[in-house]
Amino acid sequence: MSHSAAPNPDVLIAGGGMVGLSLALALAQGEMSVTVVDPLAESAVVSDRFDGRVSALSYTSVRMLKALGVWKYMEGDAQPIFDILVTDAAVDSAPSPFSLHFDHREIGEPVGAIAENRHIRRALFAAVKERKTITLLSPAAISRTAVHDDRMEAELSNGTSLQANLVVGADGRDSPLREQMGLRTIAWGYPQVGIVATVRSERPHNGTAYEHFLPSGPFAILPLTESRSSLVWTEREELAPSLLKLPADRFSEEVERRFGDHLGKIEVVGPRWSYPLRFHLARGYIASRFALVGDAAHGIHPIAGQGLNLGLKDAAALAECALESVRLGLDPADPEGLRRYERWRRFDSFVLAAATDGLNRFFSNNISPIRAIRDLGLGMVDAIGPLRRFFMRNAGGDLGKLPRLMRGEPA
Repeated sequence: MSHSAAPNPDVLIAGGGMVGLSLALALAQGEMSVTVVDPLAESAVVSDRFDGRVSALSYTSVRMLKALGVWKYMEGDAQPIFDILVTDAAVDSAPSPFSLHFDHREIGEPVGAIAENRHIRRALFAAVKERKTITLLSPAAISRTAVHDDRMEAELSNGTSLQANLVVGADGRDSPLREQMGLRTIAWGYPQVGIVATVRSERPHNGTAYEHFLPSGPFAILPLTESRSSLVWTEREELAPSLLKLPADRFSEEVERRFGDHLGKIEVVGPRWSYPLRFHLARGYIASRFALVGDAAHGIHPIAGQGLNLGLKDAAALAECALESVRLGLDPADPEGLRRYERWRRFDSFVLAAATDGLNRFFSNNISPIRAIRDLGLGMVDAIGPLRRFFMRNAGGDLGKLPRLMRGEPA
């Protein structure tokens, strides 16, 4: 897929995923020309067979998507999160009497929204097509780069050669461009697999997201539209393959065994997917005329559902820094602007990555003294209003210095 725009754009983005397209839209709001290249065609990535995952969008991410003109294309496919219920239990055991309940009425708006990734992508593509200054090139990838004083030259896999002021790596966890630019990572794998499926329940979910901590890892049932929910099940890697091979009725029984009868009988509908769980954090986010965003910069455990929100915040911050440089008459790849972006986002990413890693290690076990401590902690947070609301704002992405887009303002 492609449509014409400036042959040598202001910004070239490697990766047309949810973060890359959001960045393109943010830059285009400031009248910058942007080219996005991606190895996969649009028709492939919006297919319901491509990706079974959903994303939990914080309310600050929802503000951003509204400001970018994306939300209008996906609002009907996004389920507001009215409540979040966090519990802790062993398999075949009753949940702990201590739990944590986030009620949206305490903050005056839904905590966020759940949407299938394919619907988010479709909405982003629709919004991108409204912007004449954005070019989409797919299938294509950046195969070689060369940095010059005033531009970066990029050779694409389809033989095209482009020059841009700024090149951005939004090309995923295994980012080839990150490696080309010599940016190293700290990384490790978890002995866990993420199992994803869509379920229907006997009782309505009422917009409640359930996070149930089991010894193998978090077990979440997240509300979707049309009385459906998304199952996000973290399981030990040695057990996951046998679970995935179970017949549909047996698989549903295993879900109910772990989740209980909160929603009545549960039926799994559609295919199941599985994903290895890994952690990585780039040691640096920038190089000369280059920046990383999204999964190319960081990959965190899905325990808190913050992966996409972290990437969207990268996109909002980088667009803000680049556009501020341009408004001052400088290059969008001005070194001080890029350093400001790195200082802003690297610390925030490190804190959240460390927190999610620690939470996973703390909750993914069945050690009695540790279980008692964490159950007591859940109960204490639930009982102390200001502390509970602090964690609600954290879940909504509303802590620290927010980029303008996440306040609902243009970048």
